[in-house]
Amino acid sequence: MSKLSLLTAAALSTAALAACAPTMGPPPPGRGPMAGPPTFRAADFAWSQAPGRNGLAGRVTYRQGATRFTCAGAGVVLTPETPWSRRRMAVLYGSTERAALPADEVRARTPRAPAGDAGPFVKRTTCDSADRFSFSGLPDGAWYVITVARPAGQPQAEGMALMRRVTTRGGRTTAADL
Repeated sequence: MSKLSLLTAAALSTAALAACAPTMGPPPPGRGPMAGPPTFRAADFAWSQAPGRNGLAGRVTYRQGATRFTCAGAGVVLTPETPWSRRRMAVLYGSTERAALPADEVRARTPRAPAGDAGPFVKRTTCDSADRFSFSGLPDGAWYVITVARPAGQPQAEGMALMRRVTTRGGRTTAADL
């Protein structure tokens, strides 16, 4: 057998093996590098409007030392991850994964965050008296779940803005502790 035939056979064998390798499919929508301008584009959020079979079951477990925080009665927002929202989280929270910061500090950073109105694409619910919240009918994708929690028994105390990135996929309910 000639060298060319051996090389051709080896290349075909390698290609055949690679074709059999399992794949995990594409990454969740909105996941990619943070390069480029943080321009708001409604089209980037379109995936989040599709009906889905996923859910999110969350609860606030945040503490500062012995002080327990509660979100009872507070709003909880679920923002789809897009290049714009990822950049916005980085500016507001200093992270694109998870954060707990004084709410006043997050509000003070708002003027530096990318401009745009994700309101029509944000899903909303309310924390119950047991500090739990949930969302249903979500499509596969990455999201930012955000709420403000206050020290239990101190409704006038400064709130902590809690943020966490979550991924929904495969028709399951994802648990998320903040």
